[in-house]
Amino acid sequence: MSKDYYNTLGINKNASPDEIKKAFRKLAHEHHPDKKSGDEAKFKEINEAYQVLSDPKKRSQYNQFGSAFEHGQAGGGPSGFEGFNGGFNINMDDLGDIMGGFGDIFGFGNSSGGRRRARRGSDIEVILNIDFKDAVFGVEREVSLKKSVACPRCKGNGAEPGTGLETCSTCHGSGRVIKTQRTILGSMQMQSTCPTCQGEGKIIKEKCHQCKGGGVISEIADLKIKIPAGVDNGETIRYSGQGEAVAGGQAGDLYIKARINPDKRFTRQGFDILSKVEIGVAIAALGGKIEVETVDGVVELKILEGTQSGRVIKLKGRGVPYINSRNRGDHLVEVIVKTPIGLSRKQKDILKELGI
Repeated sequence: MSKDYYNTLGINKNASPDEIKKAFRKLAHEHHPDKKSGDEAKFKEINEAYQVLSDPKKRSQYNQFGSAFEHGQAGGGPSGFEGFNGGFNINMDDLGDIMGGFGDIFGFGNSSGGRRRARRGSDIEVILNIDFKDAVFGVEREVSLKKSVACPRCKGNGAEPGTGLETCSTCHGSGRVIKTQRTILGSMQMQSTCPTCQGEGKIIKEKCHQCKGGGVISEIADLKIKIPAGVDNGETIRYSGQGEAVAGGQAGDLYIKARINPDKRFTRQGFDILSKVEIGVAIAALGGKIEVETVDGVVELKILEGTQSGRVIKLKGRGVPYINSRNRGDHLVEVIVKTPIGLSRKQKDILKELGI
């Protein structure tokens, strides 16, 4: 009887390669033989269906002839299903994804001969409020954090000073134990993390009195944080190794997320700074010089004769510094011509005469 591989994976005939792989992984996890709820026969059916439908050539032949071609009715040879005669034809790349939690049993996943991955502490994220000008030029701030740090008494190894560590009697220092395991490939000798030393190869003779053998303690840490010039609102700065410490491993990282306090005088647009300045009708008409505020202090701005309201004047190089560069953006000043009010009759007559 012809097998319906699409029905086996619970997909339709127009399923994409990604949909096929997703369905396979889900079912493979569900029916894996090493799980209590696993079903070896069902797992075999799922794998057989996937091996056909994931291969464009085999899928095309299957769509044309059905599963009968596995017995040579579609030409046999390398493109057929000779690999399914009572065994498993598994793509090892997919096997790594299927195993998930079983990876440690097989010793897959790294190049260190099956040893477990190095421990790493958790990362910490902190939101830091920064004044506008400090964000432009950079600033050094002190941040106090309650976090895990290496125990100062035992230097993080968890052993009471003077007692040290001894070789684990279970794994004899290798950090791994070997056992025979029934797998989808038959009975195999597998490596797994030593349950006694958790892969360290060493055990503590006497636990540290301060950290109780944990290797880390919780304390308030005062950190000096350097905020780089040019940081923008919402940007995150990473400080390597300043996160949570972990025994026998590398500390996590600290992430500072900048929240820039607004400044009523300035706004930021990329690396440019924007501001507005009001001038009277006379200076707008005749021109002259005025003083304007910038992040560098008060500077002189030249107003050309006949300047219209809304004109933008550029102060080159007075903006925000580019990251890791000496160059800066510009300060753009929008000129607003202020309409006079409360004029005397004489002043009004003069304006009428001028046609303003």
